[in-house]
Amino acid sequence: MAERDDPEIIGRRVQQLRTERGLTQKQLAEPVYTPAYVSTLEAGRVRASEPALRHIAERLGVAYEELVTGRPAHLATDLRLRLTDAQRTLATGEAEVAAEQYDGLLAEAKAHGLVAEQAAALLGLGECALETGDLETARKRFEESEGRLGDAPLPNRVPALRGRAVSHYLAGELRYSCYLFESTIDELNRTGMHDPDALLLLYAGVIAPYMDMGAHARAAQAAELALALAPQVGEPALVARMHRSVARTMIAEGRMAEADASLAKAAELYRQLQIRTELANCHWMRGYLYVQNGELERAEGELREARAMLSAKRAALYTSQVAVELADVLHRLGKSEEAATLLHEVLGDLSPERGAVHSAGAHRLLGIIAEDARDTESAEEHYVRALSLLERAGAAGDLADLCRLLGDLFRRTGRVEAALDAYRTGLGHRTAPGTTTLGPAPAQPPL
Repeated sequence: MAERDDPEIIGRRVQQLRTERGLTQKQLAEPVYTPAYVSTLEAGRVRASEPALRHIAERLGVAYEELVTGRPAHLATDLRLRLTDAQRTLATGEAEVAAEQYDGLLAEAKAHGLVAEQAAALLGLGECALETGDLETARKRFEESEGRLGDAPLPNRVPALRGRAVSHYLAGELRYSCYLFESTIDELNRTGMHDPDALLLLYAGVIAPYMDMGAHARAAQAAELALALAPQVGEPALVARMHRSVARTMIAEGRMAEADASLAKAAELYRQLQIRTELANCHWMRGYLYVQNGELERAEGELREARAMLSAKRAALYTSQVAVELADVLHRLGKSEEAATLLHEVLGDLSPERGAVHSAGAHRLLGIIAEDARDTESAEEHYVRALSLLERAGAAGDLADLCRLLGDLFRRTGRVEAALDAYRTGLGHRTAPGTTTLGPAPAQPPL
């Protein structure tokens, strides 16, 4: 149901439209209402019922929604159609083009006071900024989107919350990212809102921060839950395109409710396309597990698959992160030259504010490769840069390992005191993965 303007505003609108059409109050009221009722309504002294307003709208020859909101008929549905088009553009990897579409739609939604559509446009702008690696803009847009939604049910706010959590993760704020993901999962499960799409977004998103925090068991569980929740759709893009075409036909025929239903299905399918890209994280996670089991060739295959899925979407930051882990596997397989080339290629896409943990991982691995080549000076330089990045991000498990590497290098080069300092620092970070940095694991949904 459309959100009404104040009775006084509606009254002025009724009077203006009646006058433009040359109707008397009696003609507008007949046969159900009285001229006195219309007079009172036009003066803004009564809050008319929906049946009364529908009767008046019909007599005036305007849509009910236009009468009570002042917005042209079909405007909201048309905006939702174009929001779905922008979502399709983003899902196919054209983030810059999609951002232009969303900007225009946001301005239009603001001009007409369409709050839900403003929230959707802001969410899209946040996703575009994530794709292009503009993390500060992404976070702001997600916060604005969540603010527009106000007291909407939690599943409606999950995409914006997930966006905020991913923004903080990519900025190196691992603990806060995990907190946002886990608290939202817990609230969904605690309140019985087991929304599969919302939970899929959250479980797929939390895998990467879990892995960087050293909470590998939680990451593995989240990956399996994400895969179990993933909708089984043969080709989402084709089905979504069909729903968009159907919606256009229904709009032309004035069947707004059915058009909105088709648009909702199309929007969900485009979100699934983005989720499929996020499911690259599951290949990423499997690659990690294969590494732990010593199955390096299988790990290489999974990580190459994850990287291909992400690079197909031109998601530069995510692609660079996977590349770091693929380089580690290549190094272990004896392909150190290929690994070093890959690392130097991606370091330009990583920084303390964009993928700090993986930037540290790249420097750590380049340090190891330099040590293998007996270039101690370069190795130390890479280790020190990695140490600085990890301390900022608070990645305890990785810090402990790096301090060991740095201590071993100092010891081999005769700097015993420096080696002892490095070992002591590492011992301070040597905690059981996930126990000091994360709270209890979130509840598992009924599948």
